[in-house]
Amino acid sequence: MAQARGRLYGLLLLCFSCKWVSTAPTEHLISSLPGQPQVSFRQYSGYINVDESAGTNLFYYFVEAQSNASSQPLALWLNGGPGCSSIGGGAFTELGPFYPNGKGDGLRINPYSWNKVANVLFLESPAGVGWSYSRIPAGYRYNDARVANESLVFLLRWFQRFPEYSERPLFLTGESYAGHYIPQLALLMARHNGRMSRGAAAFGFNLHGILMGHLVETSKEGSDEVDVCIDHELTRYLNHPTVQRALHANLTSLPYAWEACSDIVDYKYEDQLEDMLPLLKDLVKSRVRIWIFSGDQDSVVPLTGTRSQLTTLAHHLRLKTMIPYSAWYANGQVGGWVEAYEESLGLVYATVRGAAHMVPYAQPERALILFSSFLHAQPLPSRSS
Repeated sequence: MAQARGRLYGLLLLCFSCKWVSTAPTEHLISSLPGQPQVSFRQYSGYINVDESAGTNLFYYFVEAQSNASSQPLALWLNGGPGCSSIGGGAFTELGPFYPNGKGDGLRINPYSWNKVANVLFLESPAGVGWSYSRIPAGYRYNDARVANESLVFLLRWFQRFPEYSERPLFLTGESYAGHYIPQLALLMARHNGRMSRGAAAFGFNLHGILMGHLVETSKEGSDEVDVCIDHELTRYLNHPTVQRALHANLTSLPYAWEACSDIVDYKYEDQLEDMLPLLKDLVKSRVRIWIFSGDQDSVVPLTGTRSQLTTLAHHLRLKTMIPYSAWYANGQVGGWVEAYEESLGLVYATVRGAAHMVPYAQPERALILFSSFLHAQPLPSRSS
C-alpha cells in the first residue's frame, strides 16, 4: 500500500505541473444510448487512467446541463458503500437525466434530473466498482487516503480533457459513504490549491461547496430501499453489450458483470470507523460551503445522529444560528426541516420529508429543490415563499 501511495503522489506532482491544453474528447462523446428519448444536451463517458503502474482506470459518465450549459456550474456526484456504483445509483436511479424503462431495454426521462440546474459528473470509484478496474489484484485494495488521491488525479486529468469547465464553480456532492470520500477529497483540493499559490501547480480547483447525504456511516450501503423492479431493469440494461458500447464501457472485457455494489473492492475496515467531524471543521474554517441532508425515514443513517453531530460542530466553532430548526416547503407542502448557520449559509443541515437513505430516489422533486438552493446559497423555501 505504501508503494501504491508513492505512485499516486508521483502522479499528483506530475499533474501539478501539467499544461492545460484543450483536447475535445470526441472519443468519449455519446451519440445516443439505446432506447434513449431524444434530448438536446450532450453526454460523455469513458475511462481516465489514474495510475499507470497499476493500470487503474476509473469510469465516468458526464451530462451537460439541459440549458445554458456553458454558464452552469459543475457538480461531481459520488455514491458510497464503499463499493457502490455512482452510475447505477446516482446517474440512472436517483438524479441523472434517465431512468430504465419497465422492460430494461430502454430509458425514460427523469423530470427532476439535477442537470436541469448544473452540469453533472458521475464517477465510479474506487476500482472494482461498476466498470472501473485495475490490472493487478493489489489494485483493488483500498483505504480512504487512496480513494481521495485517485479521485484528485481523476479530476486533474478530467479537466485536461474538458478545460472549458476548469474555471466553473465546482461542487462535490454524494451520499452515504461519500461522507468519507468528499471531505478528504476537498482537503486534498485545498492543499493542491495551496501548492498552486506557491507556483508548484499550474491549475487550481474552483471549489465552492460540498453537499452530502448523512454524516455517520453505520453499515454498508445497499439497494434494499430501491424498488426491486428498477434494480432488475437497470442491471439488465447496463449489462447489455450495445449499451456498454454506447457508453465506451467495459473495453477490456471484464471477467464479471456490472453490479450495483461490488464485492471485488477490498476496503480497509478501520477507515470506515473514522470520525469526519475534524475534517469538516477544517473545511468550515476555510470557508467551504457545507450542506448536509438526511431522509427523515432513513434507517441506515438515522437523522438524529447526523443532526447531533452538526449541532456539536456549530457549537465548537461558535457559529451564529441564522435559521433555527424549522420547516421548509415544496409546492405548498412541508419538504422537510432545516437549520442554518453563518450569514452566507456556510453550514446547513436539512431533512427531506418522506425520503429514506437514497434521498433523490425517494423524493426527487424535493431533492432537486434542495440541490438548487445549495448551488445558489439560497435559503430553502419558507411558507411565505
